[in-house]
Amino acid sequence: MNAPVDLTNCDREPIHIPGTIQTHGALIACDASLTTVTRHSVNAHAMLGFSNDLSLIGARVESAFGHETTHALRNELATASLTRRPSLRFSLEVNGREFDISVHRSGEEVIVEFENIGRGRNQPLNVVRTVIARAMRAENLDALTTETARLVRAVLGYDRVMVYRFEPDGSGQVVSEAKSGHLESFLGQYFPAGDIPQQARALYLRNTIRIISDSEGTRIPILPAENELGDPLDLSHAHLRSVSPIHCEYLRNMGVSASMSISIVIDGALWGMVACHHYSPKHLDMAERAAIEMFGEFLSIQLDLMRQKQRIATASAARRALDELLRASSRQQNVPELFASSLPELAGMIPCDGVALSMDGKWHMLGSTPPAPALPDLLDHLVGLGEVRIWKSHELCAAHEPAADYCPQASGVLAIPLSQLPKDYLLYFRKEFEHTLNWAGNPEKTYESGPLGDRLTPRKSFAIWKEAVRHQSRPWSDIDLESAEAIRAALVEVVLRHNEVMAEERGRADLRQRMLNEELNHRVKNILAVIKSLVGQANPPDRTLEEYLTVLRGRIEALAVAHDQVVRGDGGGFLKDLLRAELRPYGEHSAAIDLDGPAVWIDTTAFSVLALVFHELATNAAKYGALSHPQGCLTVNWRLDDQGDCELVWQERGGPPTRAPSRKGFGTILITRSIPHDLGGESDLDYAPEGLSATFRIPARSLTSVQHKPMAEDAPQYGVEQAVIEGPRQALRDLPILLVEDQMLIALDAEMMLSEFGLTSVVTAGSASEALNKLKTFRPAAAILDVNLGVGTSIGVAEELRRMGTPFVFATGYGDTSIIPAEFAGTQIVRKPYSSQELGSAILRLVGTR
Repeated sequence: MNAPVDLTNCDREPIHIPGTIQTHGALIACDASLTTVTRHSVNAHAMLGFSNDLSLIGARVESAFGHETTHALRNELATASLTRRPSLRFSLEVNGREFDISVHRSGEEVIVEFENIGRGRNQPLNVVRTVIARAMRAENLDALTTETARLVRAVLGYDRVMVYRFEPDGSGQVVSEAKSGHLESFLGQYFPAGDIPQQARALYLRNTIRIISDSEGTRIPILPAENELGDPLDLSHAHLRSVSPIHCEYLRNMGVSASMSISIVIDGALWGMVACHHYSPKHLDMAERAAIEMFGEFLSIQLDLMRQKQRIATASAARRALDELLRASSRQQNVPELFASSLPELAGMIPCDGVALSMDGKWHMLGSTPPAPALPDLLDHLVGLGEVRIWKSHELCAAHEPAADYCPQASGVLAIPLSQLPKDYLLYFRKEFEHTLNWAGNPEKTYESGPLGDRLTPRKSFAIWKEAVRHQSRPWSDIDLESAEAIRAALVEVVLRHNEVMAEERGRADLRQRMLNEELNHRVKNILAVIKSLVGQANPPDRTLEEYLTVLRGRIEALAVAHDQVVRGDGGGFLKDLLRAELRPYGEHSAAIDLDGPAVWIDTTAFSVLALVFHELATNAAKYGALSHPQGCLTVNWRLDDQGDCELVWQERGGPPTRAPSRKGFGTILITRSIPHDLGGESDLDYAPEGLSATFRIPARSLTSVQHKPMAEDAPQYGVEQAVIEGPRQALRDLPILLVEDQMLIALDAEMMLSEFGLTSVVTAGSASEALNKLKTFRPAAAILDVNLGVGTSIGVAEELRRMGTPFVFATGYGDTSIIPAEFAGTQIVRKPYSSQELGSAILRLVGTR
């Protein structure tokens, strides 16, 4: 005997073995082969037309039902075994009466249920086709649940139809409703998980449709209650299974006489159900239930599709917003300000009541959040968790006690870390759920209570649910977490990009400082030489000392002006102005200097490069060339060709005889290699006896006031101990080396370092394409490849060298070597800025001693 059921043990009520059925049908249980009757409901004789004198227990099925009916039952049993669900047979004759039957296995027994056939009902196929066709018009999840309630009520005629969705904690919400006009609404209401015990939920998964024809109806016993082994009959899949008396009392307290529920199962879990209530007894025949059961399966599939569609739409909307944020990040260098200004957009990506951003020790808030003084303490709690991934809670005060002081404003938090810094976070907040909902039913309506009291009423259930969710927010869903991951990935990308830009800028500043120091040293020497030359010139007899000092002062001031324009040339300038500035110190030769060409604006990079080149040319002309002789003249002409390139010709005449220098100094290298290497242009010098002729081509891309400048190499200091070369340096002497480096000064520095080890045959390329062209006619013994060339990488060169069997080493100033493909993972790497020892050691390891 089962123990009496009350509110203290209803969660343990064995509802799958009630030992009774409802009154609208009869039940026969047989052995596994459907040969012998083992049990039957008390009403079987009367309903099935058997004589009261016939003892059904132990009777042979074929004797009781006849050969034809038994054969039909066995066919249905075979179908049920294949589908693992009850097999239905409509309009089967038994003792001259027609029944709809259901056949299925239950353990070692077979259950056959008999119900009177319906009268004047719609054909099941027509019902399900109509309902499905209408439901398929819904465009989203909310529309589908709304249409479902309306269609089911229209087809089946119940007074109230609700779609009930379960929350992660087991509680449920009425998300759509169709009802008679005089009934109060339950739409939007929540009910506690305890209203549907776990064993009932398990049955809803196994048997997706359940009907109660009359909540006041008599329960029909099954005889015997237990078999010879003492086992009751498992009615989990039975249509006629009677319902828990507690549930019937709940229905009666609501005034409900009949109900039906259809399970909504998604991914093997109970997502919700369609619940139908009627306020007088109502029975659906087996054919109608079969039709609506099919609709329930369609609804489960369609809801799952809608959920996936909604998830994709949410992710797409978030992605679009994040893409816009990423685009904005390229125009905004202050990342905290960018994120702070984007809080409204970020808040719209995840359903929330408020959002707060902590970056660089500053807080930015929007909407309902904890009080500002409480945020640092919450942040300390998050940091203390040691989480480096997204953290969530819909009951914040349970994890962080001080949060109890602001539960109404923020009971739930979704924390997204933004960087490796422990206190950079984006926090989403949700209000306490209890403070967002109240009972939506008629406040004046009263409910009758049965023997178990007012606990079994809708309003009491809602009150219990409200108590259960105190200090809680609406839980964060899987879609929320997916959106949070997308947000984190995008914001972290912005932060990392910003950090990389800052690191690159620091590297660029270091490189600029190094170049400035070298150039300053070189220019100071040149300027001092020019001043010495100016001072050392004899004063003409017809010029007074005061006049001489005035001229000398003017020349020195002109040198200062030229130097100042070069230093202040940020943003670029006109080509002619640059030439005038560089040639102004030689004003006494102004009649012999001719500058002719269109107005051409050159960008910052080209301005700096050309300033160096023109200064060297002007200094050399003043010291050794046309401007050093009274009869000398200088002509500088330039024009723009069809491609927009600028062709400039520097021509000296009338000076001392010219010959090529026996040794290329720093100044000569600047003149010949700066423009090709740094600008991708061309330089050509002709040391004709009558005077120097220099021709330069400046690419069109440098002739604009706004020019995208490639990033400079980042050059962090690693503090690695310098390598000590083992073996004689003689082993390296005269080996041909390929050096791929886009920064000319770095390339020159590397060449000088290599020359210390006798490596004087160094071929330098400033780009991958130039290197590949040179490899067509040049076969190096080893190569040094700068990984990031500003525009592109040297990976293509590495692939060609590997094909040729030539060893190489990568040079990089980046701490992150992820740019190097996995196929080159074992390649030797030297870090910039490298020393001569490190570079020599790398080459020696490549080629070995010889």
